[in-house]
Amino acid sequence: MIRTLNHYWKHPLIYWPSVIITAAATPLTFAPYYWFWLMPLLFAILIHLTELRPERSFQTAYLFGLVGYTAQFYWIHTALHDISGLSDLFALPLTLLFPAYLALYPAACFWLLKKFHLPRSLKIGLALPVLWTLTEFARERFLTGFGWGALGYSQITKDSPLAGFAPLGGIHLVTFATALIGAWLLLMFARSKSPQRRLIPLCLSLLLCIVGYTAQNTEFTRPDGSTRTVALIQGNIEQTLKWDSDQTFPTIQKYYEHIGRTTADLVILPETAIPAMRQNLPENVLTNLADQSQKNGSALAVGIAQYTPDGNHYENVVINLSNYNNSASNEIPYYAKNHLVPFGEYKPLPFITEPLYRMMNMPLSDMKKGGEGQAPLQMKDQKVAFNICYEDGFGDDLIATAKQSTLLANSSNMAWYGDSNAMYQQQQQSQARAMELGRYMVRATNTGATSIISPQGSIVAQAEPNTETVLEGHIKGYTGETPYMKMGSSWPLIGVLTALAALLFLLGRFALHLTKTQTAAPAAEDETEATEN
Repeated sequence: MIRTLNHYWKHPLIYWPSVIITAAATPLTFAPYYWFWLMPLLFAILIHLTELRPERSFQTAYLFGLVGYTAQFYWIHTALHDISGLSDLFALPLTLLFPAYLALYPAACFWLLKKFHLPRSLKIGLALPVLWTLTEFARERFLTGFGWGALGYSQITKDSPLAGFAPLGGIHLVTFATALIGAWLLLMFARSKSPQRRLIPLCLSLLLCIVGYTAQNTEFTRPDGSTRTVALIQGNIEQTLKWDSDQTFPTIQKYYEHIGRTTADLVILPETAIPAMRQNLPENVLTNLADQSQKNGSALAVGIAQYTPDGNHYENVVINLSNYNNSASNEIPYYAKNHLVPFGEYKPLPFITEPLYRMMNMPLSDMKKGGEGQAPLQMKDQKVAFNICYEDGFGDDLIATAKQSTLLANSSNMAWYGDSNAMYQQQQQSQARAMELGRYMVRATNTGATSIISPQGSIVAQAEPNTETVLEGHIKGYTGETPYMKMGSSWPLIGVLTALAALLFLLGRFALHLTKTQTAAPAAEDETEATEN
């Protein structure tokens, strides 16, 4: 029966649509849907499809990546066409160009897998998850990286036991565990006369889930005894109006009024909430904002852009106005964004991309990095480790500052992507960071998803997206380090997986050499015997 189904499944008219449908279903595994159980199943189907037509495994994996990443990141078109004003003549090809590049990584994984001459159970059950994790790590790093859509993020929900691996080794360990479950799921249903062949992957899957569940319910960090109220102001400023000079002071007035209505201990505004360079503002603007918050007993952090001290570049920053003094306005404590968006906040290939930027309404597209390991901002009794928008996708970058902090905060502007899933996918990354670093994460965004996230990754409170509102809630300060923080980065895990991949490769080569030697020996004996006769 299975052989008959596989025979029909190999037919191009069934095979390639199956690849497309499988890939198109991947967005359902991420926020806002959180169908975490579906990802291991889809991964198992992908592996099965590559086994049905091994000569097309590279093309299969590439098509899977192309369709999957296009379905997940369709909102790139929103940013290019709807917001930046780029015509579809350019916006559509550029929207597809990015997934076309990202798809090279899963394709490379299956191309490398062909080099491993191992028994199927070892090749699929271990070598493939190792290679998949390594290629996804490479995708997160090259050209400053883009880690969205990694297998591990599909498991970042309280319902998935695999989420428990986040504090143990970071998102890449979650990806490895997810790939293992998917591969073992396929091996469970393999045709075999021996029940043990199916029992082993079943037991290993259960063991992996038990370890993850135990870690998920283990408190690696602890409350420091402090409790504070927070107010996260969601201005809901349309991106097409945000940098209109006529809207600058109405926008400032809007935030000023919201600050005056809250008595929360900590008040945080979104990324570039004030749509002007800090040094170009009239002197009284920051003074009025600071006075308004101090009058209500609040510590205030504001997203804004500013010139660098030499005046030749600019930075995307969050300034701390908690103890603002107008006479020392050049000494305002701030956090400056360090991990910039390629082709968005800086231009890695300006000679190619500059003509496109002139066609688009894209301000602040050539920023300066703020530097690694910046100190947290002191707000009341909380040491707040800020990150800005895109940086929330890189847990390794946040460890150094998080070690000194009691609270995590993300300041974002997702208005670039309209009413799409981008805001929820980014929020799921914040959930991962809260789990990895064992602290509350608060998110102040322009349009959504503004939220408060617990150290266990649960969304405690969330504002209605695409509305002007203030989300208020409570947080606790946390101290201590998770195992992932003690590792210092993902590199120890990646080092182990790289060594494991090398070992498996050498084992395969040795086994292949041994097989060839054993095959050649009888042939040589027969030839000798024939010569003697």
